[in-house]
Amino acid sequence: MGKNLIMQRRGKGSPTFRAPSFKYFGEARYNPITNEERTGFISGVIKDLVHSSGHYSPLMVVEYENKTKALLIAPEGVRVGDNVFLGSTAQVSPGSVMPLSKIPEGTEVFNIESQPGDGGKYARSSGSTARIVSKQKGKVLVEMPSKKLKEFHGECRATIGSIAGFGRVEKPLYKAGNKFFKMMAKNKRYPIVRGVAMNAVDHPYGSGRGSHKGKPTIAPRWAPPGAKVGKIRPRRTGHKR
Repeated sequence: MGKNLIMQRRGKGSPTFRAPSFKYFGEARYNPITNEERTGFISGVIKDLVHSSGHYSPLMVVEYENKTKALLIAPEGVRVGDNVFLGSTAQVSPGSVMPLSKIPEGTEVFNIESQPGDGGKYARSSGSTARIVSKQKGKVLVEMPSKKLKEFHGECRATIGSIAGFGRVEKPLYKAGNKFFKMMAKNKRYPIVRGVAMNAVDHPYGSGRGSHKGKPTIAPRWAPPGAKVGKIRPRRTGHKR
């Protein structure tokens, strides 16, 4: 009897294939919007800069003057003891959180909210930064890290500056073992083994009789889950004429 495919085992949702979020320092997101934030600003102090295995960028622990704390993505150039601000009338400085409508055009921002109050969804990876392009009728046009332009609601919040850790991708991993532990921190699939390199019990393309598939690579729409490998219900195959 054959075994389940790797995508079937991962998709089942067992703890083996879930990200070990219990090891993470915390969830990096903005606190819920308050009246103080809407009408003025709140000052805070960076209490600590921390590393979390679930985040590529360093995080900062901020304590505000109203005794609330927040775990936020750290921008380039900040250090423990620096003051940061939160609110619509806050000072435009690295680490300050403001609504997009209140940030001057041309300013670099990151951790942009998709909807007002959702905590931040866009431009969150190390070294990432977006830029305010223009504002009109309650909407703000932002140039994303991919250079595409995206429109946001003016009340969506963002952090001033660019995310720390810009040179992360420049450091070589050297060994497959280092890559393995890096991927397992978020439980990403690694290494990826070809189907023809597996045993016949593990994959429809597997066998010990040469690296060949041995069957058509088009999986029909009505195929059972264990046969959904190769080209799955393609609209067409081959070169377009």
